[in-house]
Amino acid sequence: MRVAIAEDSAILRDGLAALLARRGHEVVATVADGDALVAEVTALADAGTPPDVVVADVRMPPSHTDEGLRAVLALRERLPGLPVLLFSQWIETTYASRLLEADARGVGYLLKDRVADVRDFTGALARVAAGETVLDPEVVTQLLGAARSGGDPGLVRLTPREREVLALMAQGLSNGAIADRLVLSYGAVEKNVAAIFVKLDLPQDAAAHRRVLAVLRHLGIDG
Repeated sequence: MRVAIAEDSAILRDGLAALLARRGHEVVATVADGDALVAEVTALADAGTPPDVVVADVRMPPSHTDEGLRAVLALRERLPGLPVLLFSQWIETTYASRLLEADARGVGYLLKDRVADVRDFTGALARVAAGETVLDPEVVTQLLGAARSGGDPGLVRLTPREREVLALMAQGLSNGAIADRLVLSYGAVEKNVAAIFVKLDLPQDAAAHRRVLAVLRHLGIDG
């Protein structure tokens, strides 16, 4: 993969770049603030060589509040579908909700202090680059608390098991990974996922990514 990194900590920025390079990936940009990220990625895209995925911290100079997240939003507006992985110790629910609401495909949000294995990080990065949605469970919890206001009739119809499956879908797990986590057969998970789609009234439309739409409903965000 071709990866762009935005991280204001020089040690972590260089460490991520070295880690990815050792695993055969090409780091095409390393920057320390949001404005530089937008400029670098836009220039790469204009040259016809956009990165396959962007890794960005949330809080970066000059104010150390939400510059990285706002930069990612700006890039996704300019380059729709650009895969981005937020990698931070902070959860910023307002802009994260906007990012997911626009198009949750190819979006990830991981917390630095909860990634215990390098393989978890690189695996999440590959999944985001492939267009999947990968969210840390704590991010899901805070987005739920911030975004949901009132009950969704479709969600109310779900059984406890279906809610459990949907929550794991929101974490970015595949059907196989959900089966392993819940100690179910793959077929049982498929049946639960199909039931979720039916109860949430998600049509079998090839143009609509029903898995993403279901996760957005779970997060209380209109898709």
